[in-house]
Amino acid sequence: MALNRDFVGRTYASHDPYEVSRVKIKEFAAAIGDNNPIYRDKAAAQAAGHPDVIAPPTFPIVFSLSSGGEALVDPDLGLNFAMVVHGEQRFEYIRPIYAGDELVTKATITDIRTAGRNELLTVKSEVSTVAGEPVCVTYNTIVERGGAA
Repeated sequence: MALNRDFVGRTYASHDPYEVSRVKIKEFAAAIGDNNPIYRDKAAAQAAGHPDVIAPPTFPIVFSLSSGGEALVDPDLGLNFAMVVHGEQRFEYIRPIYAGDELVTKATITDIRTAGRNELLTVKSEVSTVAGEPVCVTYNTIVERGGAA
């Protein structure tokens, strides 16, 4: 069944800020196999010119879809999670994410399209601090296999 195109343009805001901790950054860096000390050691990060440890570039995937997740589980969208695979993700940074940041996300479904027998859904998430400072923009595309058939 095709996804509901009426969801394109819908925007969802995160309910609570995501608190970035050194522990979460370290765990994420370990999970992706990146041993760069600026992800683990405050002194190393400061020596590189940062105020604290920084998050690896793909770290926002941890929280960026949480606000858009509200839409993804809406039965009116018609998404079959059993058939979903990761399509694409990319990140545009204004500044790095640091330990201690409190971040909020505004997620917008920007595109739903058919590609062969598949449905592709793209979510753009604008990440900022609770004070309103822009941090990054993420783009996530998920694929529902066979959804267009």
